[in-house]
Amino acid sequence: MIARLRSEQGQAFVVMAVFLAVLAGSTAFTIDVGAWYREHRQAQTTADAAALSGAQALPGNTGQAALSAQTYADQNGGTLESPGGITFRSDFAADDTVVVKVTRPTPGFFSSIFGLVTPNVHARAAARSAVPVEVAGAAPIAVQKLHPALSGAACPANNGQPCFNLETTIPLGKNGAPGSFSLVNLDLTSGGATGAKTVADWIANGFSGYLPVGAYLSDPGAKWNDAPIRNAMRDRIQAGSTLLFPVYDTLTGSGQNAQYHVIGWAAFFVESFDASGQDGSVSGQFKQVIWKGIQSSSAPGGPDYGVHSVELVN
Repeated sequence: MIARLRSEQGQAFVVMAVFLAVLAGSTAFTIDVGAWYREHRQAQTTADAAALSGAQALPGNTGQAALSAQTYADQNGGTLESPGGITFRSDFAADDTVVVKVTRPTPGFFSSIFGLVTPNVHARAAARSAVPVEVAGAAPIAVQKLHPALSGAACPANNGQPCFNLETTIPLGKNGAPGSFSLVNLDLTSGGATGAKTVADWIANGFSGYLPVGAYLSDPGAKWNDAPIRNAMRDRIQAGSTLLFPVYDTLTGSGQNAQYHVIGWAAFFVESFDASGQDGSVSGQFKQVIWKGIQSSSAPGGPDYGVHSVELVN
C-alpha cells in the first residue's frame, strides 16, 4: 500500500512539473507575442512617418525623397529592407508616391530560453503627393488663371507651366464684374457680403474649414482701404507669409451675386501690398508648397498650380 502511494505521489509530481513547464512556456510566449506586437506597431509608425517625410519632395525629386525617408527611418530605429526598402510608383503623376518597407528585430526575452528563434517584424507604408481636391487655410483673394505667372506666359521656357519664384503682381481692383474687387466669400454657407473683420481674419489666419473647388460668391465692394484688412496684410508681410489664393477661370453676375468659378489653388509669398480707392495690388512670388488638404482617392485633383498635399495611401 505504501509503495502504491509513493508511486502515485511520484506521478503527481511529474504531472505537476509538466503542467508548470507548459504554463511557463505559455506565459513566456504570451509576453513575447505582446513584445512582438509592440515592435510591429513601432515599425508601422516609423514606416508611415518615413513615407510622409519622403513624399514632401514629390513629385520631381525622388533623390531627395529617398534621402528624407532613409534619414527618418534611421533616426527612429527602423531598418529599411534590402533590397526594395524605398521604391516609387506613379499613381496620378510620374513618381508621385513613395513606398517604404521597414524591418525591426523583436526582443524575444523568454522564447530564447526555449530555443525559439524570434522573427523580425515588417511594416510597409506608401505616401502620395498630389493636387488636393479640398484645402484648409485659404485666403479670400482671387487670382485669374490667365495671370502671366500662372499661365506660364511670364516664363516661356516653362512651356506653359506656372512661373514659381518670379517677382510678380496681382491686381486687386475691378476684375470683370460690377462691384467685384477680387475678394471671395469663402463661407459657402452664407450669401452676400461679409464684413471687413471677417475678410481680415481669413487673411490673417486662413479659412478654418476645408474648401473644395467650385462656385464662390464675390465679396462685393472695395474693402482694401478698411483698417482691419490693411492691418492683416501688413502683419502677414512682416511675418514673411505665404497665403493660399483661389484660382478662377470665369466670373459671372454682378455685386453680391457675382460668382467666381474656382478651379484650383495657388500659394503666394506676399512681399508688399498697396491700396488706393478702388484700386490695389499685392506683390510677391508664386511658390510650390505642401499644404494641408484632402486628396481624391481615384483621380488627380485638377490644374496643378504648385499646391500639393501629402497623404498615406494603400
